[in-house]
Amino acid sequence: MSSNRVLRNSRYTLYPTVITLITSLFSAGAAFAQDDRDNSAGVLEEVIVTATKREESVQDVPISISTFGEEQLKMMLSGTGEDIRFLRGKVPSLNIESSFGRAFPRFYIRGWGNTDFDINASQPVSLIYDEVVQENPMLKGFPIFDVQRIEVLRGPQGTLFGRNTPAGIVKIDSVKPGDEASNYATISYGTDANMTLEGAFGGTLGGGWSARVSAIYMSRDDWVDNALTVQDGDLGGFNESAVRAQLAYDDGGNFTALLNAHVRSLEGSARVFRANIIAPGTNNLDQNNYRQDTVWQDGSNIQDLDTWGWMARLEWDLGRTTITSVTGYETIESFSRGDIDGGYGGIFITGDSGPGLVPFDAESADGVPDHSQFTQELRWSSNDWGKLDWQAGFFYFDEDITIDTFNYATLFGGFVNGKVLQEQQTTAWAVFGTIDYEFTDTTVMKLGIRYSDDKKDFSAERFLSPLSFLGVGPIGPITTQADDSEVSWDLSLTHAFNDGTNIYGRVAKGFRAPSIQGRLLFGDTVSVANSETSISWEAGVKSTFADGRARANFSVFYYTVSDAQLTAVGGNANFNQVVNADEVTGKGFELDFEALLGEHFLFTTGLSYNDTEINDPALAVAPCGAPLTPCTVLDPPGSVAGSVLIDGNPLPQAPKWLLYSSGRWSMNMANGEFYIFGDMSYRDEVNFFLYESTEFRGKSLLEFGLRSGYIWGRNEISVFGRNITNEEIIVGGIDLIT
Repeated sequence: MSSNRVLRNSRYTLYPTVITLITSLFSAGAAFAQDDRDNSAGVLEEVIVTATKREESVQDVPISISTFGEEQLKMMLSGTGEDIRFLRGKVPSLNIESSFGRAFPRFYIRGWGNTDFDINASQPVSLIYDEVVQENPMLKGFPIFDVQRIEVLRGPQGTLFGRNTPAGIVKIDSVKPGDEASNYATISYGTDANMTLEGAFGGTLGGGWSARVSAIYMSRDDWVDNALTVQDGDLGGFNESAVRAQLAYDDGGNFTALLNAHVRSLEGSARVFRANIIAPGTNNLDQNNYRQDTVWQDGSNIQDLDTWGWMARLEWDLGRTTITSVTGYETIESFSRGDIDGGYGGIFITGDSGPGLVPFDAESADGVPDHSQFTQELRWSSNDWGKLDWQAGFFYFDEDITIDTFNYATLFGGFVNGKVLQEQQTTAWAVFGTIDYEFTDTTVMKLGIRYSDDKKDFSAERFLSPLSFLGVGPIGPITTQADDSEVSWDLSLTHAFNDGTNIYGRVAKGFRAPSIQGRLLFGDTVSVANSETSISWEAGVKSTFADGRARANFSVFYYTVSDAQLTAVGGNANFNQVVNADEVTGKGFELDFEALLGEHFLFTTGLSYNDTEINDPALAVAPCGAPLTPCTVLDPPGSVAGSVLIDGNPLPQAPKWLLYSSGRWSMNMANGEFYIFGDMSYRDEVNFFLYESTEFRGKSLLEFGLRSGYIWGRNEISVFGRNITNEEIIVGGIDLIT
């Protein structure tokens, strides 16, 4: 759903409509499940990750990593129908937000991400689902179900994982087929008819073949009333389903195969925008214009998204070496329409508007009628060569996407009065290699290098302009091309003090190829941001102690990004564009800690500090603000009238402090186990945009969850609640003048 809906006319004074996103309602309910947990653990289980595309203990990998297993994910998700944004605030240095609702998550690691809502926007955080990169942001929202493990890898991961990973990776691995049956089914129900049905079944088929099918269905009733209609419960609901089918072959010989096909369908409301709900001069909710369960809107709101894809992993064990091929295909079809002004009327058109002052109507939609992504990786690796091990590989990426953007005349029957078509083809290829060398039994060096070549061909054409009554007509097609090649690398050294403690140091270079922004409904130009490169320094200690009952991993880091790609969204210029900043820096630390505190209590916590800064004395952007409804801009003016300098500002959506803690207490009862699980997450204040203003500074967020249940055998029944204090704060906004 586009938010770039602006009427630009020098004969009128234009005013900002403040539109924000707020946290979800209190969610409570009950769940029934089957559980495969092992209750006999007297020490912490070893955590195995595939951050280096080999299975290794997380304690031995010289990268700052947080992980979640099946049991942790079950507790945090708690059957509430949450999408991948449930991870925000639960991992050190990870934030996730969206102005598209469930369809378009945006990821930030160590404060570094991309606020761009355009559907072809690239992000510096990559998501890898079952070994296949999910490049487009709409692919990144695939539901989390029947998942074995989630790994969050912080810092540049360009050597092994390739394009658009300079900030880090979120890596998701589903449960794979096996010879033993591991079936389960869950059902949960909660507030606003939040319902989740989830299950999986599978096992051996004989002859070395095994299969697994897993599925999820989530729904919520409309809970937001549109006061301008006679129907209750108009907005906020959804129906979402996804299925994954896997077929594996392993007869004990030197060849194995895994085939994966998956599909997702989502329909319901898009993001519900709200007009003028920030009290001027503050970042508080304006109680005159805000009600949690009510809006006043005269536009339409609808969202439909369908994705499907497949993956084939083939592997040949040649004895001394192994050859691995991973082929992936993904496709999207989507349409999202919303009332972007968040209110009704238009004071300069109808003489009436609300809530508050809405100058003009703004209703728009984005659609993806055509999309395809094909990836191929071929990897050759050594098998336990002793002191020296290595990997080498080739990667190919090809994506074609078509984007339709529409504007609607809400106040004149809702006909289409603006249409833009964007097309982008991206091709990229890379060769890479890594070596691991043991200098001694306690000291290991890892060195990786990658050559990447990336090319984008872009075209944008405006067929119809909302400003046609001012003589603004069609334009284009405007074509442009952006390509670049770069060498990225990483070098690390790990030293083991003893069996339980490792220290490491790592330096890595990251790379993100050029980005193109081409929204032409209200602008006549296409913007291109040059490639960005980064150097990241990191040091850490990973320790298991207290006889294996406690584990602590701590890291410190500092990074610089040269020619950093930033997105200037809206403001009083009513125009989105990608720009390059001379430099962005970030520094901070991360801590992951977990411990068995007694026989029946498991405690975990994660803490991070991130301090980011834009360094470019000449870089200016258009801020919010207009004479009758001003916002409080805190930055100095730029050389161009109406602009402000952003030198020294933090990155948007980059909280300095993140804290997550959880505890699980249990006791044996009758023939089973009774447990209580509680967690809390804290996120510090954030800026919503590149510039700083009082109104668009999000307050800190503190959220609590609670779950309690009884487990007997493979069965479980529980009750749960999320956001149990019913916290309501502003978590994002759109500052375009409407």
